[in-house]
This record gives sequence, structure tokens and C-alpha cells, in this order.
Amino acid sequence: MRQLQHTEPGRYEWREVADPTIEQPGQALVHPLAVACCDLDVAVSQGRLPLPPGYAVGHEGVAEVVAVGDGVTSVRVGDRVVVPFQINCGTCRECRRGVTGSCGSLPLLAMYGMGPIAGLDGGGFMSDLVSVPHADAMLIRVPDGVDPVAIASLSDNIPDGWRTVAPFADELAGLDAADRRVLVVGRLSIGLYATAFAAALGAQVDYVDTDPQRLSAAEKLGATVHDRPKPAKEWDPYPVTVNTSADPAALAATLGATWPDGVCTDTGIYYQPVELGLLPLYTRGVRFVTGRVNARAAIPPVLDLLAAGADLSPVLDRVVAWEDAPSVWPAMTGKTVYTRD
Repeated sequence: MRQLQHTEPGRYEWREVADPTIEQPGQALVHPLAVACCDLDVAVSQGRLPLPPGYAVGHEGVAEVVAVGDGVTSVRVGDRVVVPFQINCGTCRECRRGVTGSCGSLPLLAMYGMGPIAGLDGGGFMSDLVSVPHADAMLIRVPDGVDPVAIASLSDNIPDGWRTVAPFADELAGLDAADRRVLVVGRLSIGLYATAFAAALGAQVDYVDTDPQRLSAAEKLGATVHDRPKPAKEWDPYPVTVNTSADPAALAATLGATWPDGVCTDTGIYYQPVELGLLPLYTRGVRFVTGRVNARAAIPPVLDLLAAGADLSPVLDRVVAWEDAPSVWPAMTGKTVYTRD
């Protein structure tokens, strides 16, 4: 089968590799139909996350089931499914409590499409076939009539945006209407998804970014946009704040704009030590949330919000033919979806 691989810095190529086969009763094989780039894929292509080449790419997508083991009961051949980017067993203690990103039966960071940093590399979604070792635990059927392109990012970035605001929906709903406010400091797609879900939950959203295209998308999603961050003291504090920029200065400003006993979620990955200033956070009782999304656990409630009418289409930057992936992948600047005919 063919598989898109990162072969050298700035270069991606189709390579022929052996087809995966059914080897375990709980396994499934899927044929990717629509694959989205993750924000990390863009960071790699732009050199901000310099991963060594030699791995298969793609870890967000919708696929069709083409084979299942004898023990698989939740999906069947022909079903369209979302494949979470993290591999999880569904039965260990961590999986049972919803921490599917840290499955206790598998090495930490077991996942698809990011081989050099994966504890277990599942291969890439930009392939003719992908093996899913725990099909009943992982695969989620796509509701009838849903466009695969619209939800191609449901494996990772969409739930990553959802988890920054949706867990605090009841807190927001209990406030006076004027106080149901969310601040999102954005970069690439996750901040835009957070904006979409905050607006869908009835919050007033202020979105901060420096990119005109993302500012326009945030406006379409219902946010008031700002092309530069204000000093924290100039914001009217927010009960819920989100920083997706991976910028320490922006994180400090976002934390400073969080009101007493409010919550700030940061989705960024920081490769150097970051000083948080714990005394001000302690004094105001700010709750700080960091860490990886538990994608499999988050996808079903995300689908509920999408079924209720949440529109994520403004986040999409472009749709590209599957065959054009080697030339487009290294030049990506935003949410890109690759589709087969």
C-alpha cells in the first residue's frame, strides 16, 4: 500500500509499505477517506517542531472499515468511523475513568502520525490502510449524513478545543448573562474550535490573534476579535480563559485575565521552562489546566454539540485532493483536509 512519509526536512513522499493484516480478534483495518492536518503537523512543516524525518504522517481523519477481527462487535465492514489519534485499550483503569490519552495497557504517547515522539507508533492516516488494534474501544461511527470533511479533525484538534470550555458549561450557565464570557488567545485551529464551542454554549467570546484569516474565521464563529493582546489589567476578568498560542508571554497575560476562582486551560506544548508566578494564582485561586486531550472520551459529547448545530466550517483553511498531499503538506499554514475522490 501507499503511505505518505516525512522523508527529509521539508520533504514528504508516497512510499510503498506492506499492507497491515488482521492478527488479533479485536483489531480492525480502516481505509482513510478524509484526513486533516493537526496543528502539530503545521508546526513540523514550518520548522517550529523539528521532528526527525522517517515516519508516516496524519493522525486526524474519518475512515471506512474494511476488515474486522472475530471479536469486534461495535462496527462492521462498510461503516464510516472516526479514529482517535491516541491508541487506547478501553478496559484498563485509566481508560475506564476516561483518561484515554494515557492508556495503562500501552506505552505513554501511543498514537498515530507522530512516530518520533510516540511511545507506540500506529503509523499514519495518510495511508491506504490503517490498523486499529482495539476497535471496539476506539472507533466511533459517523452519524448518517455528516460530511467527512467537516469532522476530519475530530480525532484530535476538535476535542482539544472542546475540552477548554465545555467542562465548565454548567459554571458559565450559573452566572449572570453579562458574566458568561470566555477569552481565547488563539493560534492555528484549536483556539478557533474553542471559540466555536464557547459560542455554541451561549458565552460571549473575545478572541485574540495576530493572523487576519483566523480573526475573520473567529468573527464568523461569533466572537469579538482583537488583533493584539491587551495587558492583563486592561481586560475585564473572565471566568473561563483559554491559551492555545504556546507563547509564555501570552500565557501569563491569559492567566492574569482570569477572574478569582476562574479556570484557565492551556493547550500549548512548551519545550523550555515557563515561569507561572504561583503566588498571584494562589492568591486569586485560579485553576490552571494543562495536559493532552483525552480524545476518545471527548468525541461523543462533541458529536452531540455538532448535532445540536455547532458550525465548525469557518475553521477549515482548504480542501486538497489526496494525490496532491506531497506538495501541499510541507506548505500548510492552517487546517487542511485531504480527501480521496
